[in-house]
Amino acid sequence: MTMKEKILIVEDEKDIVKMLEYNLKKEGFKTLVAHDGEDAIDAANTKFPDLILLDLMLPGLDGFEVCKTLKAERKTASVPIIMLTAKSQESDKVVGLELGADDYVTKPFSPRELIARIKAVLRRMKEKDKLPEVLKIGDLTLDFSKIAVTVKNKPVELTSKEFELLKTLIKAKGRVLSRDYLLDNIWGFDHSMEIQTRTVDVHIRTLRKKIKSEAKRIVTVKNYGYRFEYED
Repeated sequence: MTMKEKILIVEDEKDIVKMLEYNLKKEGFKTLVAHDGEDAIDAANTKFPDLILLDLMLPGLDGFEVCKTLKAERKTASVPIIMLTAKSQESDKVVGLELGADDYVTKPFSPRELIARIKAVLRRMKEKDKLPEVLKIGDLTLDFSKIAVTVKNKPVELTSKEFELLKTLIKAKGRVLSRDYLLDNIWGFDHSMEIQTRTVDVHIRTLRKKIKSEAKRIVTVKNYGYRFEYED
């Protein structure tokens, strides 16, 4: 089951939040909301959105500071950001893009235009994140076209979920993925039940057993989730 992308809306004006949520959900996106800069940084670090809509004029930390902080942290650096602002000065646009924002939309904007921009940014990210057909990491080789895995040139029999789990961890490029994120993206579960969270741990355990000497690459991050270690 393919899950639709999760969008974090960072905006302190409730009417704009409602409008954005309505239009994003109509397009099938999941939404998260933060009303100030500190909440935005926390949500980006714990909820793993696929894209952030970031208003510049926020209480406390402004959008520029939020963008700068997120782009400086390994865990959130690759999350695309579209800045939203009432300001139309060229200098603001330049500063935002120099800090790492992926696009810039000036209020008032049409929801259709914003949705088109979101889809374009997500499309670019997917192209950039594409893995090669055959990927070798240490003694581990993955052939994505054949859905095949070998360790030291010996075939490893993985279930479809184990293969997707390994692929998702590798695609994260060292970022920590929470159990909730993995459940959402691989199983498509409503993860309110503890037993479903254990599903990830059980699959990680069997995956580690199967990839043997390369099991050390799947690193447990206590009380949170897992990441894949590329370096030996």
